[in-house]
Amino acid sequence: MPSPATPGADVGVFLDRDGVLNRLVMNPATGDFESPHVVDDLEILPGVIPALQRLQARGVSLFVISNQPSAALGKTTIEKIAAIHARLNGELQDAGIHIRHFYYCYHHPRGTVAPYAGPCDCRKPSPYFLHEAMREYRVRAEASWMIGDRDVDVECGQRAGCRTILIECPESAGGRGNTAPSLVAADLPAAERMLQTLWTPQ
Repeated sequence: MPSPATPGADVGVFLDRDGVLNRLVMNPATGDFESPHVVDDLEILPGVIPALQRLQARGVSLFVISNQPSAALGKTTIEKIAAIHARLNGELQDAGIHIRHFYYCYHHPRGTVAPYAGPCDCRKPSPYFLHEAMREYRVRAEASWMIGDRDVDVECGQRAGCRTILIECPESAGGRGNTAPSLVAADLPAAERMLQTLWTPQ
């Protein structure tokens, strides 16, 4: 079995999207910072591209696991969410970054727009998508990491058997404070440096 110093494709780094990879956007209608609702609002955060490139160079498998309920709540459309995803993936691919799979939950228990209204099995903190990725891509839970900016991300990773890093994104501070992550980092570049330290023989 590979040691922590030699991660490979059986080690997964599961990434939340909004607040970790891209900037959260103020929604004047709610007064909250939320996911982008139109493609022009997508802005990848500083340092994210190099951090992902360095993680990929380690040979780990990169995944994105994200709740995207805005269409279910009538704030945008599923087509606009798809366009935002295409822009993000395109920018990552242009930088040579290969996300092995994007897993999006479009549901919301208080949603009003079919077919995404109501409860589901895949919305974080459910570990549904992590389990699916581990089966499909032969990723080892105990060697993998879930990185996100909210308690639901930490709980999701813990329920799947992963270690966790909580990102202290200022705009999502109200969504955390009730979990005990393995590590805490200011942003994804800082989290990546922590992982590199753990993987480097002392």
